[in-house]
Amino acid sequence: MNFCILGAGSWGTAVALHLNRRGHTVTLVARRIEQAMEIASTRENAGHLPGHKLPHTLQIGNEVGPAVMEADVIILACPSKYLRETAEGLKPHLAGAQSLRMVMSLCKGLESDTLLRPSQVLAEIIPGVPHGVLSGPTNAEEVAKGLPSAAVFAVDMENEFTLAVQEAMSDRHLRIYRSQDVVGVELGAILKNIYAIGAGICDGLNLGSNSKAGFVTRAIREMVALGVAEGGKAETFMGLSGIGDLIATAHGGWSRNRGFGEQLAANARDAIARAESGAVTVEGYRSTHNFLKLAQRHKIRAPILEGLHAVIYGGLSPATGIEALMTRELKAE
Repeated sequence: MNFCILGAGSWGTAVALHLNRRGHTVTLVARRIEQAMEIASTRENAGHLPGHKLPHTLQIGNEVGPAVMEADVIILACPSKYLRETAEGLKPHLAGAQSLRMVMSLCKGLESDTLLRPSQVLAEIIPGVPHGVLSGPTNAEEVAKGLPSAAVFAVDMENEFTLAVQEAMSDRHLRIYRSQDVVGVELGAILKNIYAIGAGICDGLNLGSNSKAGFVTRAIREMVALGVAEGGKAETFMGLSGIGDLIATAHGGWSRNRGFGEQLAANARDAIARAESGAVTVEGYRSTHNFLKLAQRHKIRAPILEGLHAVIYGGLSPATGIEALMTRELKAE
């Protein structure tokens, strides 16, 4: 199968490596020509996934048009804030993509202005092309190394090509499961970033294992409530893109969102300034604000989400936020 991956960050590069090992034709397209030239000459994406040599059979590109001409699947691996721009840049080249059967998103975030999910943005810009989403507890470094991992691939309507993509992407290193709950899979991927920030605060304040376990458990409850209100299925959040991704992101030392929470506990002002400036990519930072809007729209009380928002955007100290959660009115589980 022929795959074109738009976005040469750590996750896009790891997926490219995995698909290349599977024997597929893969083109990895960088946003900047300087990045493409450096990767092509050194055969390493030192800026995003250092230490992993890229075989010469993995093609590196910078121009979208030539890269998508023979692609069966186009994978959008950009940060969510760049999704609309990337999709708009792709749109003029679709007429020349004669083999195209699907556009797949790896993005994990709502569009800030519209609160649209990635698949909704794609449906708006490039209608008429089947859309899929891939998500799960899949740290880029571990996938690049070929360590055993699992992910979920969601499409609205399954067909023979859906099964072919699942087969094409699966092997003993990365096991792919199918789902028809695109909404739930996308929302789980976004929400886990928010609650991983809270898990990082627990770590930063040295609150211990009991505290973190309680936090993660109650966070899952909020994820389900928010996700179902937006149209996802409750059972999806018990799967790879929900609880699975949350467990990995809330505990992984590599997690930018967990790390951001840890930094909030140490020096909130500095952590927020770095996230706001874009010095670090923390998808959960803006997602916290966006999902609070959705919670208010649905009139859902989400105490953890509200507390995290108060810490990030309202100047509340993390320790005070934890105390407020622990002293809320008692109720049944």
